[in-house]
Amino acid sequence: MKVYHGSTVIVKSPLVSIGRDNLDFGKGFYTTDLKEQAEAWIKRFLALGKRAFISVYSFDNTDLDKKCRYRKFSEYNEEWLDFVLSNRAGGKEFLNYDIIEGGIANDKVFNTVELYFSNLISKKTALKRLKYEKPNNQICFVTQNILNEVLHFETFYEVFGAKNDCR
Repeated sequence: MKVYHGSTVIVKSPLVSIGRDNLDFGKGFYTTDLKEQAEAWIKRFLALGKRAFISVYSFDNTDLDKKCRYRKFSEYNEEWLDFVLSNRAGGKEFLNYDIIEGGIANDKVFNTVELYFSNLISKKTALKRLKYEKPNNQICFVTQNILNEVLHFETFYEVFGAKNDCR
């Protein structure tokens, strides 16, 4: 499967240790299998006047359950919500896995998560709102040895300010 990573640099040799703390699935190297999502992600770099690149990888996702500790969230549900909230609060549950896959807490999702986290809405209300969100996808590689085994750099391309101006 092809996966994509948006950044201000070309990432030929990803490192899980470079990732930021307290993200949805913890610290790691994040990719997506949705090209459009990667391109949307880097718009923030373009808005700041920075260069933006999409690095493209082949991801050998066959038999992940046999190769590593793999966790997949197929939908926004209570398990996903608890997992994301824990990681964003500095929890370390993500360290129980080598690869974690599932939906992103994008702006609309994050607003719901923040309302719940601030005790302004109930978990039931938060989950009801999340059911209407179209799940996007992120794949977080948590351990370097598994990343090295299953993820291989193929190519890159630069994205410019206008949506159709990719080279």
